[in-house]
Amino acid sequence: MAEALRQGDRRALAQAITLVESTRADHRARARQLITDLQPESGQAMRLGLSGPPGAGKSTLIETVGRHAVDQGQRVAVLAVDPSSSTTGGSVLGDKTRMSELARDPNAFIRPSPSSGIMGGVARGTREAMLLCEVAGYDLVIVETVGVGQSEVAVADMVDLFVLITAPAGGDELQGIKRGIMELADLVVVNKADGDLLPSAQRAQGDLRHALQILRPKRPGWTVEVLTCSALTGKGVPELWDAIGHAHQVLVAEGLDELRARQSVAWMWTEITDALTRLVRDDHGLHDLVDELEQQVASGAASPTDAASRLLSQILRSEVADGLS
Repeated sequence: MAEALRQGDRRALAQAITLVESTRADHRARARQLITDLQPESGQAMRLGLSGPPGAGKSTLIETVGRHAVDQGQRVAVLAVDPSSSTTGGSVLGDKTRMSELARDPNAFIRPSPSSGIMGGVARGTREAMLLCEVAGYDLVIVETVGVGQSEVAVADMVDLFVLITAPAGGDELQGIKRGIMELADLVVVNKADGDLLPSAQRAQGDLRHALQILRPKRPGWTVEVLTCSALTGKGVPELWDAIGHAHQVLVAEGLDELRARQSVAWMWTEITDALTRLVRDDHGLHDLVDELEQQVASGAASPTDAASRLLSQILRSEVADGLS
């Protein structure tokens, strides 16, 4: 699989992403080995994260930008995360159908993935999937999140540049964009700036520029640009692409390696958190204790903090005992 990825095999790439997204223990072991082997060969692509409220036209804009990048000689991979149902766990995975023209291009690869309850607007294995796309020879890797909310910020910890997409709106609608995610944006784009919506888009551009002036910049000396464009007509897309390229050049000059090093450390802690969660879920010896603690918390006999402390203490005692046996 690793050799096929190095040759740019699209089927191998799809299979490898399926492997890193799997929760099966044997698959996770294989995925860890694959990532360990390939990570030194990754890191050559531009990593771009895009998010925005529902209805902002994220998928259409990503397709338009992706096609423009392909026309500039780039190979483009899109990792689109769709929200999963909290009831059934299912996901529509409709992003590929919304990017039909880009999906047919031999220099583009689109992979929709369910969020599967993962917080932060990304899917399980998104970080690994980016590395796999880079090894497969893609120059631009775009991560599209499920949408803007208070927790939709994890993507900013795994990409070089984070672009916030919004639609023409008044001041009240702009309140729906959380301050935290605006502070993480490297660029802000008002989409649908065409036809009757053009005046509204220009007003939204001014409102956003004013709002960003009173926020702390993401990086010292960095000014967040607010652009308008139309994914439908393509107007403003070349300017957006130039702004993305300029921002990435500045980032490389200021220390892209340092940013990615910090992101790798954040990735490590995410893996630790996920491993502890899997341990609690999969260790049958803890099931009775977990059920007991849940009942005590629900009845008010124990606080959530105390219950969590007792569970962690039991896990640590079990691990120490296993190490001494």
